[in-house]
Amino acid sequence: MVHGEAWTLKEFFVYPNEYIYWSIQIVMYPFMTGLVAGAFVLSSLYHVFGVKQLKEIARFSLVFSLALLPVAMMPLLLHLQQPFRGIHVMMTPHFTSAIAAFGIVFSTYGMIVASELWFVYRPHFVATALELKQDPNRGLIGNFRYLLFSALTLGSYDVSKHALEKDEKAVGFLAGLGIPVACFLHGYAGFIFGSVKANALWMTPLMPVIFICSAVVSGIALCIITYIITMEIRKVLSKMKNRDKMGLPSYEELQSAEIEEVKLTSRYLVMFLIAAITLELLDLIFRGYTAVKSWDILREVIYQRDFYKIFVMQYGMGNLLPFIIFKMPGLTVRRAALGSCLMLFGVFMMRWNVVIGGQAFSASYAGFMDYVLPLIPHNAETFKEGLFGALSVIVTPYVLFYFINKVMPVFKYKGSH
Repeated sequence: MVHGEAWTLKEFFVYPNEYIYWSIQIVMYPFMTGLVAGAFVLSSLYHVFGVKQLKEIARFSLVFSLALLPVAMMPLLLHLQQPFRGIHVMMTPHFTSAIAAFGIVFSTYGMIVASELWFVYRPHFVATALELKQDPNRGLIGNFRYLLFSALTLGSYDVSKHALEKDEKAVGFLAGLGIPVACFLHGYAGFIFGSVKANALWMTPLMPVIFICSAVVSGIALCIITYIITMEIRKVLSKMKNRDKMGLPSYEELQSAEIEEVKLTSRYLVMFLIAAITLELLDLIFRGYTAVKSWDILREVIYQRDFYKIFVMQYGMGNLLPFIIFKMPGLTVRRAALGSCLMLFGVFMMRWNVVIGGQAFSASYAGFMDYVLPLIPHNAETFKEGLFGALSVIVTPYVLFYFINKVMPVFKYKGSH
């Protein structure tokens, strides 16, 4: 069976070798890279722009960005017929290839995030390593933790005021440097789509900018949702009798901190949402005004066949409805969580409409193709390119975040940065 034949439905005149080759994993690819970039931009609001009120969620989003980073290439590896060749992009950079730029940018961004986290958590590494060193009854797990945190210090045990001030300057520099790299990490995905001259829906110079703005929206929205979930778990734990042993603040303190962080972060979320909607509508108006040769079939796809997906699900449920939710007076945590979920859905539908919608019409301009998401896997290919493959990509960063949080605690740590 030809790749794509299992989930492609053809209508009217479609060439025999035409299928929807790029399926759900290629939708997940720009979606996940966008979450990485958006989470890092949120952390930079504190480290670069000095928004002191976002200190806690900035550290949270920076650690979460590290958990999202390895998952950014996971959809591509699942989509490839020969996934073991994927390492070639990382090991053999090619400076004239758009897709090979991923290896260069991804490696650079990974080093920036890892370095910034090291400077942020260096006092924690030092304090933990020294504490474990003085414990004579460490045990097997204690010995492993001692070796781990001793290695993470990289031999730098100086936690004087002067040393910490240098760490803060390094964090600010790396965060400022990471913003354009994070934007390029996701913007180049839009660049790849926008440079495909053979596809009328993708070929637009606004595609990279649209991808970047929507990436920041999705990243901030996911951080808000994850932050709310973790804070709710902490509030439940704070009601337990052994709260003092767990080192948790009181329920009232947690609730107050949660509301303030969510309200302030929501303001920036709405700002980026307005920018993303404006660019998307500008691109749509520009296409209709210029009305190039391919506009006839594009108009049928946009305004007829995919009208519900674009104007109801993406713009209505994913943009307009959450905008109303956030702008209504008296924003609560539950409303913020609902609005953030809807924004994530809107960005996902935008990626879906770009990737799948861009393949919905034939190169003959006289036929259409529909994508049927495989819900129940019948073989390895329908698992990777179906619902369970997409769910695997979604769940993986949360598993990584759980283990990273054991080494870099986002709440218990009381650092200077």
